[in-house]
Amino acid sequence: YCYPISLGGAELLFDGVKEHQVTLPSQSEPWDMKQLLVWIQRNLLKERPELFVQGDSVRPGILVLINDADWELMGELEYQLQDQDNVVFISTLHGG
Repeated sequence: YCYPISLGGAELLFDGVKEHQVTLPSQSEPWDMKQLLVWIQRNLLKERPELFVQGDSVRPGILVLINDADWELMGELEYQLQDQDNVVFISTLHGG
């Protein structure tokens, strides 16, 4: 399965790359968002993980969209990814 992942405003934590096409390894159960976040931390996140994750979720101030819908409507960490789901992380945190 392939998943487009966009990082609006958070790309500096990912070597300045704003969009990634992610192919996740096969596993017996479908991938969920919690597993995707762990995979992103291990494979894409290059610096300052505390600015992207907090505990096992995204930190407050990171808006997550799945196929243009707020992930809170989709089940958040439990949402099971479907092939070609478009996942977007938007940082609403701004320096002052």
